[in-house]
Amino acid sequence: MTGTRRNLLIAAPGGALAGAMLLAAPSSAEPRTDPKPIRRVVTGHRDGKSVFLRDGAAPHVYQRAVGGVRITELWETNSAPANNASEGDPTDRPLRLEPPANGSIFRILEFLPESQQEAALSQQMAAGDDGSGIVDALKRGASARALGFHKTDTIDYIVILSGEIHALMDEGEVRMEAGDVLVQRGTNHAWTNRSDKPARLAFILIDAHPAG
Repeated sequence: MTGTRRNLLIAAPGGALAGAMLLAAPSSAEPRTDPKPIRRVVTGHRDGKSVFLRDGAAPHVYQRAVGGVRITELWETNSAPANNASEGDPTDRPLRLEPPANGSIFRILEFLPESQQEAALSQQMAAGDDGSGIVDALKRGASARALGFHKTDTIDYIVILSGEIHALMDEGEVRMEAGDVLVQRGTNHAWTNRSDKPARLAFILIDAHPAG
């Protein structure tokens, strides 16, 4: 492989820096390996009829370090029951790890192979807090077992969309592949991709009382 790499901060559509993606920009001699964007279709109501409000690539994608987890924000609610009347985009805000009180977050994460992930996690910890709460969660859940342990006050419904990944608890681990589902109940946990291909997972995080 020839050429050099440099880091670029690319603003999301609309110029919102909060929806930026940090990624490696290969030279013209290097093949592109960026993942396919997530198409997001959102419905709503107008004049008493159901309509499609949005149809396009989800605009808010984050990656704090090259080789780190890519996060695509898809939707958020801030109450229960949720308010389906608004036409605004609740993901048009800075990245945050946990949902609002009584709310939820829907996102897709892509985990690159373990060798890249570990270096990115170390870089992310060294960079410090960015306001998202991710570094604080990593510090709170730090484990001698592996990098990346963290804990949130949520219940998470997680579906493996493609690839394979290992879910780690303080005690024990399981290998999961496309079609498998994990119900993560406020436990300290980590993810590691021991394969040589990316793994893509869908996450629904719902606010919950602290556990454990």
